[in-house]
Amino acid sequence: MWHYAKPAVVVSECLGFSPCRYNGDQLNDEVVHKLAPFVQFIPVCPEVRIGLGTPRETIRLVQDGDRVRLVQPSTGMDITERMKEFSVSFLTQLSNVDGFILKSRSPSCGIKDVKIYRSEQKGPASGKGSGMFAKHVLQMFAHKAVEEEGRLTNFVIREHFLTKLFTLALFREVKESKSHHRLVEFHAEHKYLFMAYHQQKLKQLGNIVANRDRLPIEEVFLHYEQTLYELFARRSRRNSNINVCEHMIGYFKHELSGDEKRYVHELLEKYRAEKLPLSSVATVIRSWAIRYQNKYLLKQRYFQPYPEPLLDVTDSGKGRDY
Repeated sequence: MWHYAKPAVVVSECLGFSPCRYNGDQLNDEVVHKLAPFVQFIPVCPEVRIGLGTPRETIRLVQDGDRVRLVQPSTGMDITERMKEFSVSFLTQLSNVDGFILKSRSPSCGIKDVKIYRSEQKGPASGKGSGMFAKHVLQMFAHKAVEEEGRLTNFVIREHFLTKLFTLALFREVKESKSHHRLVEFHAEHKYLFMAYHQQKLKQLGNIVANRDRLPIEEVFLHYEQTLYELFARRSRRNSNINVCEHMIGYFKHELSGDEKRYVHELLEKYRAEKLPLSSVATVIRSWAIRYQNKYLLKQRYFQPYPEPLLDVTDSGKGRDY
Protein backbone atom coordinates (compact mmCIF):
# COMPACT_ATOMS: atom_id res chain seq x y z
CA MET A 1 0.00 0.00 0.00
CA TRP A 2 2.72 2.46 0.97
CA HIS A 3 5.88 3.20 -0.97
CA TYR A 4 9.05 3.10 1.13
CA ALA A 5 12.26 4.75 0.06
CA LYS A 6 15.47 2.73 0.41
CA PRO A 7 17.61 4.34 3.13
CA ALA A 8 21.40 4.57 2.82
CA VAL A 9 22.90 3.26 6.07
CA VAL A 10 26.56 3.26 7.13
CA VAL A 11 27.17 0.10 9.15
CA SER A 12 30.13 -1.31 11.07
CA GLU A 13 31.59 -3.89 8.73
CA CYS A 14 32.00 -6.52 11.43
CA LEU A 15 28.20 -6.74 11.82
CA GLY A 16 27.75 -9.40 9.16
CA PHE A 17 29.87 -8.17 6.25
CA SER A 18 33.46 -9.17 6.99
CA PRO A 19 35.50 -11.01 9.68
CA CYS A 20 37.28 -7.81 10.59
CA ARG A 21 36.97 -7.66 14.37
CA TYR A 22 40.19 -7.36 16.37
CA ASN A 23 40.14 -11.16 16.90
CA GLY A 24 39.19 -12.00 13.32
CA ASP A 25 35.53 -12.65 14.13
CA GLN A 26 32.43 -11.59 12.25
CA LEU A 27 29.16 -10.96 14.07
CA ASN A 28 25.81 -11.91 12.60
CA ASP A 29 23.48 -9.23 13.87
CA GLU A 30 19.76 -10.03 13.54
CA VAL A 31 18.56 -6.45 13.03
CA VAL A 32 21.18 -5.82 10.34
CA HIS A 33 20.26 -9.12 8.65
CA LYS A 34 16.54 -8.25 8.59
CA LEU A 35 17.25 -4.76 7.26
CA ALA A 36 19.42 -5.94 4.38
CA PRO A 37 16.63 -6.28 1.75
CA PHE A 38 15.23 -2.84 2.55
CA VAL A 39 18.29 -0.58 2.82
CA GLN A 40 21.50 0.21 1.00
CA PHE A 41 24.28 -0.67 3.42
CA ILE A 42 27.64 1.10 3.34
CA PRO A 43 29.94 -1.15 5.41
CA VAL A 44 33.07 0.33 6.97
CA CYS A 45 35.66 -0.77 9.52
CA PRO A 46 37.55 2.37 10.55
CA GLU A 47 40.31 0.35 12.23
CA VAL A 48 41.04 -1.65 9.08
CA ARG A 49 40.74 1.46 6.93
CA ILE A 50 43.54 3.20 8.85
CA GLY A 51 45.86 0.25 8.28
CA LEU A 52 45.43 -1.99 11.33
CA GLY A 53 45.45 -5.67 10.40
CA THR A 54 43.00 -8.47 11.14
CA PRO A 55 43.42 -9.99 13.64
CA ARG A 56 45.12 -7.13 15.48
CA GLU A 57 46.25 -6.05 18.90
CA THR A 58 43.49 -4.26 20.81
CA ILE A 59 43.23 -0.49 20.90
CA ARG A 60 41.80 1.69 23.66
CA LEU A 61 40.77 5.22 24.48
CA VAL A 62 43.08 6.92 26.99
CA GLN A 63 42.44 10.14 28.88
CA ASP A 64 45.36 12.52 28.42
CA GLY A 65 44.61 15.76 30.23
CA ASP A 66 41.73 17.47 28.46
CA ARG A 67 41.91 15.24 25.39
CA VAL A 68 41.27 11.57 24.67
CA ARG A 69 43.80 9.62 22.61
CA LEU A 70 43.35 6.36 20.70
CA VAL A 71 46.30 4.05 21.30
CA GLN A 72 47.47 0.46 20.82
CA PRO A 73 49.03 -0.46 24.19
CA SER A 74 51.04 -3.48 23.00
CA THR A 75 52.93 -1.42 20.41
CA GLY A 76 52.73 2.00 22.07
CA MET A 77 51.33 3.35 18.80
CA ASP A 78 49.18 6.49 18.95
CA ILE A 79 46.60 6.35 16.14
CA THR A 80 44.53 9.36 17.21
CA GLU A 81 45.36 11.55 14.21
CA ARG A 82 45.06 8.70 11.70
CA MET A 83 41.57 7.90 12.97
CA LYS A 84 40.56 11.55 13.01
CA GLU A 85 41.79 12.14 9.45
CA PHE A 86 40.06 9.02 8.15
CA SER A 87 36.80 9.82 9.96
CA VAL A 88 36.57 13.37 8.64
CA SER A 89 37.56 12.31 5.11
CA PHE A 90 35.13 9.36 4.97
CA LEU A 91 32.17 11.19 6.48
CA THR A 92 32.69 14.34 4.41
CA GLN A 93 32.44 12.30 1.21
CA LEU A 94 29.11 10.71 2.19
CA SER A 95 26.11 11.97 0.27
CA ASN A 96 22.46 11.22 0.92
CA VAL A 97 23.11 9.05 3.97
CA ASP A 98 20.09 8.46 6.20
CA GLY A 99 21.47 6.54 9.15
CA PHE A 100 24.22 4.65 10.95
CA ILE A 101 24.35 1.32 12.80
CA LEU A 102 27.63 1.10 14.68
CA LYS A 103 29.30 -1.54 16.87
CA SER A 104 28.68 -0.96 20.56
CA ARG A 105 31.55 -0.54 23.03
CA SER A 106 34.09 -0.31 20.22
CA PRO A 107 36.88 2.26 20.81
CA SER A 108 36.32 3.38 17.23
CA CYS A 109 32.58 2.85 16.61
CA GLY A 110 30.84 2.77 19.99
CA ILE A 111 28.35 5.63 20.37
CA LYS A 112 28.25 5.60 24.15
CA ASP A 113 29.55 3.59 27.13
CA VAL A 114 32.97 3.05 25.53
CA LYS A 115 35.55 2.66 28.28
CA ILE A 116 38.13 5.42 28.64
CA TYR A 117 41.26 4.42 30.56
CA ARG A 118 43.65 6.41 32.71
CA SER A 119 46.72 5.09 30.93
CA GLU A 120 47.90 2.73 28.22
CA GLN A 121 48.74 0.13 30.86
CA LYS A 122 46.33 -2.37 32.43
CA GLY A 123 43.98 -0.86 34.95
CA PRO A 124 40.37 0.18 35.57
CA ALA A 125 38.51 2.53 33.29
CA SER A 126 38.20 6.11 34.47
CA GLY A 127 35.05 6.92 32.53
CA LYS A 128 32.99 6.28 29.42
CA GLY A 129 32.41 8.11 26.17
CA SER A 130 32.13 7.71 22.39
CA GLY A 131 34.52 5.86 20.10
CA MET A 132 36.69 8.12 17.99
CA PHE A 133 34.95 7.44 14.66
CA ALA A 134 31.52 7.57 16.31
CA LYS A 135 32.39 10.92 17.89
CA HIS A 136 32.78 12.43 14.43
CA VAL A 137 29.56 10.74 13.26
CA LEU A 138 27.70 12.41 16.12
CA GLN A 139 29.30 15.77 15.38
CA MET A 140 28.35 15.66 11.71
CA PHE A 141 25.22 13.46 11.56
CA ALA A 142 23.50 13.55 14.95
CA HIS A 143 20.33 14.70 13.15
CA LYS A 144 20.19 11.41 11.21
CA ALA A 145 19.11 8.00 12.56
CA VAL A 146 22.19 6.87 14.54
CA GLU A 147 22.30 3.82 16.80
CA GLU A 148 24.42 0.97 18.14
CA GLU A 149 23.50 -2.58 17.24
CA GLY A 150 23.24 -3.56 20.91
CA ARG A 151 20.63 -0.94 21.74
CA LEU A 152 18.52 -1.94 18.73
CA THR A 153 17.48 -5.09 20.59
CA ASN A 154 15.28 -2.78 22.68
CA PHE A 155 11.85 -2.50 21.02
CA VAL A 156 11.27 1.19 21.87
CA ILE A 157 14.71 2.25 20.62
CA ARG A 158 14.41 0.09 17.49
CA GLU A 159 10.92 1.44 16.73
CA HIS A 160 12.14 5.04 16.91
CA PHE A 161 15.25 4.27 14.85
CA LEU A 162 13.33 2.54 12.05
CA THR A 163 10.58 5.17 12.00
CA LYS A 164 13.10 7.99 11.77
CA LEU A 165 15.28 6.16 9.24
CA PHE A 166 12.54 5.39 6.72
CA THR A 167 10.78 8.73 7.14
CA LEU A 168 13.99 10.69 6.52
CA ALA A 169 14.78 8.51 3.49
CA LEU A 170 11.33 9.15 2.02
CA PHE A 171 11.64 12.87 2.67
CA ARG A 172 15.01 12.89 0.88
CA GLU A 173 13.31 11.30 -2.13
CA VAL A 174 10.53 13.92 -2.04
CA LYS A 175 13.08 16.72 -1.65
CA GLU A 176 14.98 15.52 -4.73
CA SER A 177 11.76 15.85 -6.75
CA LYS A 178 11.52 19.58 -5.87
CA SER A 179 7.76 19.12 -6.08
CA HIS A 180 5.60 21.15 -3.73
CA HIS A 181 2.69 18.81 -4.51
CA ARG A 182 4.70 15.81 -3.30
CA LEU A 183 5.70 17.70 -0.15
CA VAL A 184 2.02 18.42 0.56
CA GLU A 185 1.25 14.71 0.14
CA PHE A 186 4.20 13.70 2.33
CA HIS A 187 3.07 16.05 5.10
CA ALA A 188 -0.56 14.89 4.92
CA GLU A 189 0.43 11.21 5.12
CA HIS A 190 2.59 11.85 8.18
CA LYS A 191 0.21 14.12 10.10
CA TYR A 192 -0.55 11.71 12.93
CA LEU A 193 2.95 10.25 13.04
CA PHE A 194 4.37 13.75 13.48
CA MET A 195 1.67 14.58 16.04
CA ALA A 196 2.84 11.62 18.11
CA TYR A 197 6.37 12.99 18.07
CA HIS A 198 5.88 16.72 18.61
CA GLN A 199 2.59 18.58 18.17
CA GLN A 200 4.22 22.03 18.04
CA LYS A 201 6.70 20.94 15.38
CA LEU A 202 3.81 19.46 13.39
CA LYS A 203 2.19 22.91 13.31
CA GLN A 204 5.48 24.50 12.25
CA LEU A 205 5.82 21.98 9.43
CA GLY A 206 2.28 22.75 8.31
CA ASN A 207 3.05 26.45 8.16
CA ILE A 208 6.19 25.76 6.13
CA VAL A 209 4.22 23.67 3.63
CA ALA A 210 1.56 26.41 3.34
CA ASN A 211 4.37 28.76 2.23
CA ARG A 212 2.37 31.94 2.80
CA ASP A 213 5.48 34.03 2.13
CA ARG A 214 5.86 32.40 -1.31
CA LEU A 215 9.47 31.39 -0.74
CA PRO A 216 11.42 29.52 -3.45
CA ILE A 217 10.78 25.76 -3.30
CA GLU A 218 14.42 25.07 -2.36
CA GLU A 219 14.03 27.29 0.71
CA VAL A 220 10.75 25.62 1.66
CA PHE A 221 12.38 22.19 1.60
CA LEU A 222 15.36 23.49 3.59
CA HIS A 223 13.15 24.86 6.38
CA TYR A 224 10.98 21.73 6.36
CA GLU A 225 14.03 19.45 6.59
CA GLN A 226 15.53 21.33 9.54
CA THR A 227 12.23 21.25 11.43
CA LEU A 228 11.81 17.55 10.64
CA TYR A 229 15.19 16.84 12.25
CA GLU A 230 14.08 18.79 15.31
CA LEU A 231 10.83 16.82 15.47
CA PHE A 232 12.71 13.50 15.48
CA ALA A 233 15.25 14.65 18.08
CA ARG A 234 13.45 12.51 20.66
CA ARG A 235 11.16 9.52 20.39
CA SER A 236 7.37 9.73 20.60
CA ARG A 237 5.86 9.57 24.08
CA ARG A 238 3.11 7.33 25.42
CA ASN A 239 0.70 10.19 26.20
CA SER A 240 1.25 11.66 22.72
CA ASN A 241 0.36 8.32 21.12
CA ILE A 242 -2.78 8.12 23.24
CA ASN A 243 -3.73 11.62 22.07
CA VAL A 244 -3.22 10.59 18.43
CA CYS A 245 -5.35 7.47 18.86
CA GLU A 246 -8.13 9.49 20.48
CA HIS A 247 -8.04 11.91 17.53
CA MET A 248 -8.42 9.04 15.06
CA ILE A 249 -11.15 7.35 17.10
CA GLY A 250 -13.07 10.62 16.82
CA TYR A 251 -13.53 9.98 13.09
CA PHE A 252 -15.91 7.13 13.96
CA LYS A 253 -17.91 8.68 16.83
CA HIS A 254 -21.18 8.34 14.87
CA GLU A 255 -20.51 4.85 13.52
CA LEU A 256 -19.30 2.96 16.60
CA SER A 257 -21.50 1.30 19.17
CA GLY A 258 -21.11 2.06 22.86
CA ASP A 259 -19.44 -1.33 23.38
CA GLU A 260 -16.92 -0.67 20.62
CA LYS A 261 -16.01 2.72 22.09
CA ARG A 262 -15.60 1.23 25.57
CA TYR A 263 -13.48 -1.60 24.20
CA VAL A 264 -10.99 0.65 22.38
CA HIS A 265 -10.67 2.94 25.39
CA GLU A 266 -9.99 -0.11 27.57
CA LEU A 267 -7.18 -0.97 25.16
CA LEU A 268 -5.84 2.57 25.42
CA GLU A 269 -5.79 2.34 29.23
CA LYS A 270 -3.91 -0.96 29.04
CA TYR A 271 -1.42 0.70 26.69
CA ARG A 272 -1.12 3.61 29.13
CA ALA A 273 -0.36 1.09 31.90
CA GLU A 274 2.27 -0.58 29.67
CA LYS A 275 0.28 -3.82 29.55
CA LEU A 276 -0.25 -3.75 25.77
CA PRO A 277 1.81 -2.53 22.78
CA LEU A 278 0.56 0.44 20.78
CA SER A 279 -0.06 -1.86 17.81
CA SER A 280 -2.97 -3.48 19.71
CA VAL A 281 -4.84 -0.17 19.62
CA ALA A 282 -3.66 0.98 16.20
CA THR A 283 -4.75 -2.28 14.55
CA VAL A 284 -8.30 -1.83 15.81
CA ILE A 285 -8.46 1.78 14.60
CA ARG A 286 -7.05 0.83 11.22
CA SER A 287 -9.65 -1.95 10.89
CA TRP A 288 -12.38 0.68 11.38
CA ALA A 289 -10.75 2.89 8.73
CA ILE A 290 -10.95 -0.07 6.34
CA ARG A 291 -14.51 -0.94 7.36
CA TYR A 292 -15.80 2.59 6.92
CA GLN A 293 -13.45 3.42 4.01
CA ASN A 294 -11.92 6.49 5.65
CA LYS A 295 -9.44 7.27 2.90
CA TYR A 296 -7.64 9.98 4.87
CA LEU A 297 -6.82 7.65 7.77
CA LEU A 298 -5.91 4.80 5.44
CA LYS A 299 -3.13 6.98 4.01
CA GLN A 300 -1.64 7.68 7.45
CA ARG A 301 1.86 6.23 7.81
CA TYR A 302 1.34 6.27 11.56
CA PHE A 303 -0.02 2.75 11.11
CA GLN A 304 3.10 1.49 9.34
CA PRO A 305 6.02 3.96 9.12
CA TYR A 306 8.45 1.29 7.88
CA PRO A 307 8.12 -2.01 5.93
CA GLU A 308 5.97 -4.58 7.72
CA PRO A 309 8.57 -7.42 7.62
CA LEU A 310 10.73 -5.30 9.95
CA LEU A 311 8.06 -5.22 12.64
CA ASP A 312 9.28 -7.23 15.63
CA VAL A 313 7.83 -6.68 19.11
CA THR A 314 10.55 -8.62 20.95
CA ASP A 315 12.36 -6.52 23.53
CA SER A 316 15.62 -7.26 25.29
CA GLY A 317 15.08 -4.44 27.77
CA LYS A 318 18.53 -3.02 26.99
CA GLY A 319 19.02 0.72 26.83
CA ARG A 320 16.34 1.61 29.37
CA ASP A 321 18.14 4.87 30.02
CA TYR A 322 17.11 6.06 26.53
